[in-house]
Amino acid sequence: MGTVERITLFNIPNEEHRAQLVEEYKQLVKTAVKDGKPYITNVSFGPAIPDPRSQGYNFGVKTTFATMEDLKFYDVECPAHQTLKAFVGGKKEGDILTVIFENAA
Repeated sequence: MGTVERITLFNIPNEEHRAQLVEEYKQLVKTAVKDGKPYITNVSFGPAIPDPRSQGYNFGVKTTFATMEDLKFYDVECPAHQTLKAFVGGKKEGDILTVIFENAA
């Protein structure tokens, strides 16, 4: 089985909030642990480059996990992710788009 990839897209209308979200993700990278150890293989994130194909989404995140179990922990239990979700809650507009797939490369 390949790594599990999670792509998440947000529409965060306020530019300052997008800058704050960058800092929130930097904090998540430092603090997300499972059984006392880092468990996220890789995180890439940042404001989107303006493009009509973005369909209004202006912030993207790609998170990589070794297993589906790790991804489920991230979604449901991870305190660092819960903190980040609480921050985003009042800042986003519309729905968050998330796609999960197994890397076939």
